[in-house]
Amino acid sequence: MNDIVTGIMAAAGREPYRTALVDGRGREIAYGVLARRVDTVRAAMDGLEPGDGVLFAVRPGVDAVVTALGAVAAGGTLVLADPGLAPGVLAARMAATRPRWVVTESLLHTLSGPLRSLARRRGLLLPDLRDPLPGHPVRHLYAGPWLPGVPRGALRLSRLPEPPEGPGNPGPRPSRADRPAAVIFTSGTTASPRGVVHTRGSLAAGLELFRSAFPLGPGDVVHTDQLMLGLPALMAGATWSLPGRGPLAAELAERKATHAFAVPVRLDRLLRETPRLPRTLRHLLLGSAPAPAGVLRRAVAAGPQVLSVYAMTEALPISIASAEEKLAHTGSGAEGDLLGAPLPGVGARLAEDGELLVSGPHLAGRYLGGEPLREVATGDLARISGGRLVLLGRKKDMILRDGFNIYPGLYEPAITALPGVAEAAIVGLADPETGDEEVVLAVVPASGYDEARLRGALPDLVDAGALPDRIVALGAFPRSGRADKLDRAALRALVAR
Repeated sequence: MNDIVTGIMAAAGREPYRTALVDGRGREIAYGVLARRVDTVRAAMDGLEPGDGVLFAVRPGVDAVVTALGAVAAGGTLVLADPGLAPGVLAARMAATRPRWVVTESLLHTLSGPLRSLARRRGLLLPDLRDPLPGHPVRHLYAGPWLPGVPRGALRLSRLPEPPEGPGNPGPRPSRADRPAAVIFTSGTTASPRGVVHTRGSLAAGLELFRSAFPLGPGDVVHTDQLMLGLPALMAGATWSLPGRGPLAAELAERKATHAFAVPVRLDRLLRETPRLPRTLRHLLLGSAPAPAGVLRRAVAAGPQVLSVYAMTEALPISIASAEEKLAHTGSGAEGDLLGAPLPGVGARLAEDGELLVSGPHLAGRYLGGEPLREVATGDLARISGGRLVLLGRKKDMILRDGFNIYPGLYEPAITALPGVAEAAIVGLADPETGDEEVVLAVVPASGYDEARLRGALPDLVDAGALPDRIVALGAFPRSGRADKLDRAALRALVAR
């Protein structure tokens, strides 16, 4: 990860006036300015020892980029925290990581302090970031204006003194590749938080995989709030454009974006309103969830080259497939969702039960409190055909009926490709008396939807043992998280009798 900071500093030295970042309001920040701001944060946090945690809760934006890079340059390990975490969950994570610094926004201090009661009435139960682990002192750095509730002695990002130039400024601290760089929590209870510990080496390897998968260089504009796509842009001397609150299509046009990232469900909404995307957009990357065939077709028709990224928190990325490849696979009648060939250096093999296991230099170092990782189970059932990965379904989403194992992901892409179907998902509803499961096909209808025609088409797409007991049409699927992933538990509740 220090290589990232070094790369940005080098780009700043070559072309300090080139635009590095465009913020949510369209304001431009040059490479030279970005490098100075990162170095200012690094100098302010000097004294961190390898492995020292930095609790990080800053919304995507320029301040987030600056503080994250500065903390890593100072030798710290980012402990990424969602500001909306329940206090008990945060307490468990703090006990496991014991950070020395808290980097957040002044508004969060106010909402968790003086305005705590008001926030609760509005449904916000925020943890107290002023003292995240009682008895364990921390230092504070905050972004934004001073507001009531900001801890006494906290450093304000906009008022940090600039470090001296020349020999008196040691610059980013050198660090071994196996040193931790970030802890990313994926799940877990208050008793046992599950944190993925990435090293500087694993993150750098992942960034290189992204850079090798699609071309980037000076003059390109990458529109995304994803670190793993924005940082390669900076390393290549391109411009990282951070989304604002306006319509995505308008921002892409205004910023003259050449690359963009989108979650399939949000892209679907966009393309229904704006069928053609700006001509400057050459590459559109999709991730976080499988993209239905209808969305892929509309994305291709919108103009750019469309690439679908398969990744997991422990291994970013694993494989990339073009929309044309995925549509050809589905159109051929083949089972499952094509993920593409593993990227260079990424190992992939199948366990006895068909679960996909991956390895490689981009693999996280370990789980928090665990042993070093050499390989990780994805939780996905897959097959390998002609060197390419094909997703058959989530292992935990398996449905059992009459002794037949049903994997929804094996059939959902083909059903979604049918006329009149915008989205499709198969869920099981357990019978508490028999332990067997009712199989329900939920669909979001598109123009021309006809349930009788859909039911008539299913035997050609779905094994006889997996044919649904019921079909339920919904206006929209329930989704959760920032990535708007399908919430299957909520979907099961919606379709229950």
